[in-house]
Amino acid sequence: MNVSVGPGRGSAAGSVVAYCTWITNIDPIKYDLLFERFLNPERVSMPDIDIDFDDEGRGRVMQYVIDKYGSSQVAQIITYGTMAAKSAIRDCGRVLDLPLPDTDRIAKLVPDTKLNKLFSWDEETMNEKLNPDQVQLAKQLIDIFNQQSAEGEVLRSAKSLEGSIRNTGIHACGVIITPSDIRDFVPVSTAKDSEMWCTQFDNSVAEDAGLLKMDFLGLKTLTLIKDTLAILKARENLIIDIDNIPLDDEKTYELFQRGETVGVFQYESGGMQKHLRALKPTVFADLIAMNALYRPGPMEYIPSFIKRKHGEEEIVYDLDACEEYLDETYGITVYQEQVMLLSQKLAGFTKGEADSLRKAMGKKKKDLIDKMKPLFLKGGEERGHEKKTLEKIWTDWEAFASYAFNKSHSTCYAWIAYQTAYLKAHHPAEYMAAVLSNNMNDIKSVTFFMEECKRMGLQVLGPDVNESYHKFAVNDEGNVRFGMGAIKGVGEASVKAIIEERKANGKFKTVGGFMTRIDQKSANKRTLEGLVLGGGFDSFEIARAKYFGQDDRGTTYLEQLIKYGNACKQQADAPPDLFGDTIVVEYQEPIPPEVEDWGTLEQLAREKEVVGVYISGHPLDEFKIEMRNFCNLTIAKLNELSKPVSNEITIAGMVTDAQHRISKSGNPFGKLMLEDYTDSKEIMFFSKDYVNFKSYLNTGWFLHLKGNFQPKWKNSEPQFNVTSIELLNDLRDKLTKSITLKLPLSTLTEKTLKDIDTMATEYHGKCKLILHVVDEVEKLSVTMPSRKLAINPTNDFFDTLSEANIEFKLN
Repeated sequence: MNVSVGPGRGSAAGSVVAYCTWITNIDPIKYDLLFERFLNPERVSMPDIDIDFDDEGRGRVMQYVIDKYGSSQVAQIITYGTMAAKSAIRDCGRVLDLPLPDTDRIAKLVPDTKLNKLFSWDEETMNEKLNPDQVQLAKQLIDIFNQQSAEGEVLRSAKSLEGSIRNTGIHACGVIITPSDIRDFVPVSTAKDSEMWCTQFDNSVAEDAGLLKMDFLGLKTLTLIKDTLAILKARENLIIDIDNIPLDDEKTYELFQRGETVGVFQYESGGMQKHLRALKPTVFADLIAMNALYRPGPMEYIPSFIKRKHGEEEIVYDLDACEEYLDETYGITVYQEQVMLLSQKLAGFTKGEADSLRKAMGKKKKDLIDKMKPLFLKGGEERGHEKKTLEKIWTDWEAFASYAFNKSHSTCYAWIAYQTAYLKAHHPAEYMAAVLSNNMNDIKSVTFFMEECKRMGLQVLGPDVNESYHKFAVNDEGNVRFGMGAIKGVGEASVKAIIEERKANGKFKTVGGFMTRIDQKSANKRTLEGLVLGGGFDSFEIARAKYFGQDDRGTTYLEQLIKYGNACKQQADAPPDLFGDTIVVEYQEPIPPEVEDWGTLEQLAREKEVVGVYISGHPLDEFKIEMRNFCNLTIAKLNELSKPVSNEITIAGMVTDAQHRISKSGNPFGKLMLEDYTDSKEIMFFSKDYVNFKSYLNTGWFLHLKGNFQPKWKNSEPQFNVTSIELLNDLRDKLTKSITLKLPLSTLTEKTLKDIDTMATEYHGKCKLILHVVDEVEKLSVTMPSRKLAINPTNDFFDTLSEANIEFKLN
């Protein structure tokens, strides 16, 4: 079926039976995974096995199940959506004909709580549960509720309807399979946008009714791995058995140690990267532990875990008997399985009792914990352990076991992560092509992963009819190529036709040759325009603007090419005349018109319009120096802020949208959308701010903004408040007083100094030149301002420094 299946997930990976029957493929004995975590005599409910399939193949698995058991024995599970406070108000307002602005105003007064709770609170409870701003809004809401008005009626109706079922949906992954017709067991209905039936009982009721629920989950990472392997097989005929790669691969662990895990399953966040660089994992057990520890709660134990690994903190065991199970995690209890094994070893718990203890601690069931503590103390003392030590162990478990993670799940997902890291370490271009392909529909992700490619030294090239496929691919030079499927207006059928023709008769040598070889039904005018604007025809060395240049009759060059291609194909397909002769007419390939090329900004704007991202460059490339030296945050980092920041914030970017508006009260205000390499942000300007900055609200302008991230007024959420704006074009000349060159002592030669002198002479200006010489070995440095050399800070000068591998900083 060509569907990738995950190694297992959840407690099912602890089952040797599941491993032996190839349901899971992680050896539970090797990793101390416990079967009783999955099933034991004291567990009343039947366990379920959740299975990961690659997200593209999940549908085929569903169809297989339907074909095997019959459509009347397989159903999805219904879900019920209920009315929340705000949606109840909006629905009631619509039905009772309350004007939309009034309805919206009431809905915005609702704090994050239920109406029924809110209206039952006294003033003391309200002040305790809500912040001062919310209290004021809640009081307005109560006043409206008590009014005999249309608004009051809406609010009273919403209160009575809150919690009612509003809509139905389908469970994301649950599938019910029955031994005979499902209607013998539960009522069914039809699923939305599907021919499959769905149960009218939701998940919990369906399980209580004794139905077998299977979870078929789609995991994008499995598709990513499969795509990488497919690219490798197509390019190099290299076949990798990904389930049998070595677990001690040095290159893979080096990637983890450097924290270069962007695109690596479950290990790609900034925080995780920081901890990996500190931990420097060397064995698979380290990766399993980090997967379990990097979660709210246990995260506070990570620094201690890292110090213990590197011998910077003593590994202490409460009892020598604990070492057997805590050795791999340096004496820290990380997994639920460790609690279970230790309770058996230290106090003689049965396997079922150990699992009950795990469940009680994990779900904080105090009554059950209190019931089991005497059993633990008694069993421990009978085995010769001191009561005081046992008490400490129990207290520690109570504190941490509620955070402890399922080792079975952590092991399975660490294995998938290791596979992705292995592919990234050994086959970076193919892996990143697969990562980009699996994020084609998310422009922000594509931009993010393109930046990672640049960091890795991989070029990401635009679409090309001679090299691209539907998804991202890798060309003969090892560069990542954009897929033609990423271009708006270029459908899968068009891409398929281009690829098949290219495979059958070789690469396209000219644009005219392309037009004569491709069926116009597969590649219509809209498709061809998209290919031109996205750079798909750049290899024919005709400027993109020329395709839209017109002749005397107003026909564009692209339209002339389409006519030429159609004429050539019609002649080739024409039948011979009455005497068997074929009339040959030589059609002249159109000549590109002489038109002015588009400027960089226009070309990039049109490129982004059809592809969604800038590929051949970025409008801000001209200001990279300013953004690196005069900004302390990217817009992406600014968007992540949630708490007030004491320092001044400086950002820069291009205005992609600007609006000047008038409020309902007649006051002017404005807003702009600022975009940099990382993200975009909408910034509003009211009152004095609008008066001061309205001249900068122009689409296409490049701006540098200073401001603070503080609450605008008391008890409000912090936000970015602009205090000054300057044009990026003026910034370098205004702010650059001196330029510092960082020179490692080991590279400092007479030739280096002579080259700097030559550069300074060639780019003479007014900015002081400072040499900062660093001795990396002795950890010493000296700063030497030049008395005679001064620089003109042009892009050419900085390009020359970069070519000479000299680091610099503007002051």
